[in-house]
Amino acid sequence: MRALVPAMGLCVALVVGTVSAINLAIPSLAGGDLHPSATEVLWVVDGYVVVFACLLVPAGALADRLGRKGVLLAGMALFACGTTLCGLAPGITLLVVGRVVSGVGAAAVLPTTLALMLHSVPGSRRPGVIAVWASMTGLAAVLGNLGGGAAVGWGSWRTLFLAGAPLAVVALVGIALAAPRVPCHERAVPVGGAVLLTGGSVSLLYALVSAPQHGWLSGQVYTGVAGAVLLLSGWVVHDLRSVAPLLDPRLFLIPTLRASALGMTVVFVGMFGLMYVNGQYLQYARGCSVLGAGLRLLPMAAGLWLAPRAAVPIMTRFGSRSAVALGLAVLAGGLAAASFVDAHTPTAWYMLCAVGVSTGCGLATPPLSDGIMSALPGSSAGTGSGLQSVARELGSALGVAVVGSVLNARFAASSTLMRGSEVPSTVADALARPGGAARRSEVIDAFTGAMGAGLRVAASIVVVAGIMVVCWLPRRVTVGTPGVVARR
Repeated sequence: MRALVPAMGLCVALVVGTVSAINLAIPSLAGGDLHPSATEVLWVVDGYVVVFACLLVPAGALADRLGRKGVLLAGMALFACGTTLCGLAPGITLLVVGRVVSGVGAAAVLPTTLALMLHSVPGSRRPGVIAVWASMTGLAAVLGNLGGGAAVGWGSWRTLFLAGAPLAVVALVGIALAAPRVPCHERAVPVGGAVLLTGGSVSLLYALVSAPQHGWLSGQVYTGVAGAVLLLSGWVVHDLRSVAPLLDPRLFLIPTLRASALGMTVVFVGMFGLMYVNGQYLQYARGCSVLGAGLRLLPMAAGLWLAPRAAVPIMTRFGSRSAVALGLAVLAGGLAAASFVDAHTPTAWYMLCAVGVSTGCGLATPPLSDGIMSALPGSSAGTGSGLQSVARELGSALGVAVVGSVLNARFAASSTLMRGSEVPSTVADALARPGGAARRSEVIDAFTGAMGAGLRVAASIVVVAGIMVVCWLPRRVTVGTPGVVARR
């Protein structure tokens, strides 16, 4: 177990950190030698996320059936190949292909890491292992910003990918040496259910990704939502009739699993709602460099590393419901406090708000993860890990979509920016207009006001949905027969 934890930690850091690190490379990529359009830049960023999120449950189920160590090795090898292709890509098409290949590999990596860690310890130590894994995933999101800022600041967007390739090779060696071989379960791979669930997830994520750019009432969003409803309904019907379903929809009748999946989504709505505006606020309003912004996010890492460990004794003493309620309350409080900052707010206060958000995330994640894993038999550990990872990614996409949409709408509607025939949609665009530099304080005030409105909406979602989660959760989760969750 001692060698397994750092090996799995490196795997998690690579596949999760890549999600946040790429955001800091966008200016370098947009102004680089490939000359991508705005749409192509969007696909470079979101191509990885969409494929990653939508294949998590099928990849976890595949690992349960074909062997977790082998799937993890194959996934990390794909991730390494995709990352190398990105770093060497001579054109934008191959760069997008590399990102998609990396996303496929990442989907095979993330759920398998938790499944292997849980297999290596007795049931009594499971909450502690889940807390360690939750710390890894949270830290990876923050450290991805720092690593991305350092790589881009030292070189270019290519440096970010070329630095990740050798680390992926090191992770491959760690997997080969430390990961145990787990007996696979002789069940057919549910191709039909996998296709329908993946297609529905792609449609839903497409709608969420399109919302900030095109608006919630746009044709792209309607098309994505309609496709998601059709395909996910087909998945429900298919898996209800299947002898060996990919993910039995009846499992969501279990209050613990339903509440935990929703809770995981809500936590990451708040976490990534703040992460979306963090870099912009620190660079535009506080004047930080790319690397400086990444460094100022490091205090969040303390909350994401320490809070999951504090959650375990809270769960033991007061129960899972209390730990989740406390985490969601701290998360909502951090978002609400951050929504009132402006260009004159001391950086220390803003960072305290950000640490509150990360601490709330860290407190709520272990009991929610344990709730999902407790509701499933040990033979479906990969599927359960994939399910909670999907909830995380959907929450992340929804958080960005909600905060991004409110931010864009409020910023564009600001009366201080309505001069001229075309309304600027970004801070950079507003400052580049004639006279924009002279009105910099007005532009920044408009941005921080719009950012605050977005964060207040995110905090409201956390509060309202969080009440549902806490009401559905049993006070404690106990495990008897594998896959049977009891109330207590």
